[in-house]
Amino acid sequence: MTVVAAGALAALTAIQHGDSLHEISLQTLTGSKPKPITGVASVIDGDTIEIHGQRIRFNGIDAPESKQYCDDAKGFEYPCGQRSAEALDTFLAASRPVQCTFVTWDRYHRYVGDCRRADGTSVAAWMVEHGQALDWPRYSHGAYAEEQAKAEAAKVGLWVGNFQVPWDWRASHSEGAAPLSQPLGIVSRKLVAQSSGLSCEPRRYCSQVSSCDEAQWYLHNCAWGRKLDRDGDGVACETLC
Repeated sequence: MTVVAAGALAALTAIQHGDSLHEISLQTLTGSKPKPITGVASVIDGDTIEIHGQRIRFNGIDAPESKQYCDDAKGFEYPCGQRSAEALDTFLAASRPVQCTFVTWDRYHRYVGDCRRADGTSVAAWMVEHGQALDWPRYSHGAYAEEQAKAEAAKVGLWVGNFQVPWDWRASHSEGAAPLSQPLGIVSRKLVAQSSGLSCEPRRYCSQVSSCDEAQWYLHNCAWGRKLDRDGDGVACETLC
């Protein structure tokens, strides 16, 4: 065991001094997991907290981003990302401290964990059940599907209106990101748009759109276009069409 430990330490030392290599911790080399982290949490957003300077991402869920907006029951925009963070902060304040058990490291080398309040309540489950975050099947394998079904049925949180799932929102708002999908005829629509002066900037509302064709172009070519199709039937600004 002494020889193995010495070898691991030597490898760590070499790696830490290599500019072209990622830093690898001794925990990684020896296969040990970080210990649970317990403390009063600072909320970063609806799925991320910080305890004792360590960022912790909740395992298996995804909450709206800080700059993300959603539509309420009347179709008005509201800052759903901020609302989610505020809900989390209030929830955690009711039973401190929080304890997070390590699950894995994410690609940003954040600690991903299962977190519970002092009273034992699962933070992730509560956020999903109250419509402030979504079950993320890619990582949860459906662990919070039941809580999400309850939230959707009760129309609480995000489910009160319309929203874009956070992972799609990030993809459509990252710099230089390609559209999530390209409907047939998008190239010809762009040419028509250029000749008629259509553009995705700034965002338009149905009251500012002059024709059905214009509304449909925004629907299929702009990141915010789906907001013009309130009932999701594929027809934007139906009063014009």
